[in-house]
Amino acid sequence: MLTSGVPITLQSVAFRSENPHRDADFWGAVLNRPVESDGGESFLRGEAGQVGIRFTSGPPHAENTNNRLHLHLADGPLDQSGTIAMCLGLGARLLGSGRIPENSYAGMADVAGDEFCVIEDRNAYLAGCGPLAEVTCEGTRTVGLFWSNVLAWPLVWDEGGETAIQSPAGGTKIAWNGESVMPDAARARQYFVLTVPGNELDHEVRRLLDLGASGHSVGRTGETVLRDPDGYEFEVRPTSAY
Repeated sequence: MLTSGVPITLQSVAFRSENPHRDADFWGAVLNRPVESDGGESFLRGEAGQVGIRFTSGPPHAENTNNRLHLHLADGPLDQSGTIAMCLGLGARLLGSGRIPENSYAGMADVAGDEFCVIEDRNAYLAGCGPLAEVTCEGTRTVGLFWSNVLAWPLVWDEGGETAIQSPAGGTKIAWNGESVMPDAARARQYFVLTVPGNELDHEVRRLLDLGASGHSVGRTGETVLRDPDGYEFEVRPTSAY
């Protein structure tokens, strides 16, 4: 779990999936994290600056479409070729021709078909970020600034519309590519899950709305559902309930 000087915490990145237990088992093996049951969802807890990942029931990855969000693996116990081999052995596949240019990242798809990248060895930008080095998203500079303010995480990249933030304590970076997105009409397949102490929930929701969030509603299990300035959905959950 990643913390900062504000009550709200980025607890996890959530994926809706037709087979969440399978997907959690894959990522648990890749990241060497135990799979926990959390409110009917499969949860891979983040530690030592690593963001958590959770999986819940939902629609499958659509064919011939790219997700708005994907994970970057780097700085783990294995080098790039070892990480690729491990992922292939667990059921992932290489995208495109399967050829990996020298000193470049490898584009892959996990067992659900969701894209992820295995970053080249000795990548200076992600050095020290840990095995789950980055969560990279489509989104404008405005939304990067929004999340920097929400989490009190400083910008560690701000160039050409691209932004990235990172906890002051280090760990997983969250990045946006500077491109605008079309908001989902239905519930998003991938979204951030934030947690906040129950007695701070109302205050933090008002703060989020003041910072530019919109679409305040309550989900079926009591979570607060909001949208960031690009219209991308996220959840806020009181810690007393989870």
